[in-house]
Amino acid sequence: MNQTKQEEEYGYDLFPERNPGGHKKMSIAESLFTFNNKCQVMLQFAVETSPYAKLLLSAMKSSGCQVLKDRHFSCEDCDGTVSGGFDAASSQIVLCQNNIHQQSHMNRVVTHELIHAFDHCRAHVDWFNNFRHLACSEIRAANLSGDCSFTNEVARFNFGLKQHHQECVRGRALRSILAVRKISRDEAEKIVDEVFEPCFKDHAPFGRIPHSKKDAKFAYRAYMNRDRYYANL
Repeated sequence: MNQTKQEEEYGYDLFPERNPGGHKKMSIAESLFTFNNKCQVMLQFAVETSPYAKLLLSAMKSSGCQVLKDRHFSCEDCDGTVSGGFDAASSQIVLCQNNIHQQSHMNRVVTHELIHAFDHCRAHVDWFNNFRHLACSEIRAANLSGDCSFTNEVARFNFGLKQHHQECVRGRALRSILAVRKISRDEAEKIVDEVFEPCFKDHAPFGRIPHSKKDAKFAYRAYMNRDRYYANL
């Protein structure tokens, strides 16, 4: 497969700095006054304060996949309206510095992509050849990251539907797959439908769907205290 075709089929065309020759080195003076500096500051705040991110980082470390900020996160300019991505080839999370402007948005993107990284760590995910693996991780990321929280859906003027959370998860997973893979909408819908139930019910490592920051704090506390319950047995 030639490089251009591979970029298009795997979604790399959305992340131009992932392409050979696409990365532009910035001077220190430039970085202090660009999106990159703001992105780095928001990323640091997210990993230090977001209970979603803190739980995922702890779970990955426990699974033998410690995440290093400078190695595994990269703030880059992206095409289109994508906010981030997980590059399985380099085990890096891409944060689209030109499209993320608020801390709450950064927190969601970091969480969403860390769920992909967690799945990459704990399972033998074939990101490039198995659409069902990709669909399952996209379902989990939409379900557990807060992407479909009530607050976010109201802000999008999407509310009032029966089983709305499930439909939001299904829709966002579908859009993510179509953004990075060259397959038809009908084929993508069929794949999402086939894996939806088991993947929607897989809440690892949260143990529940964290519908809010409060839920995520409870999940993080329970995860960090998980060994205490067996200490006196």
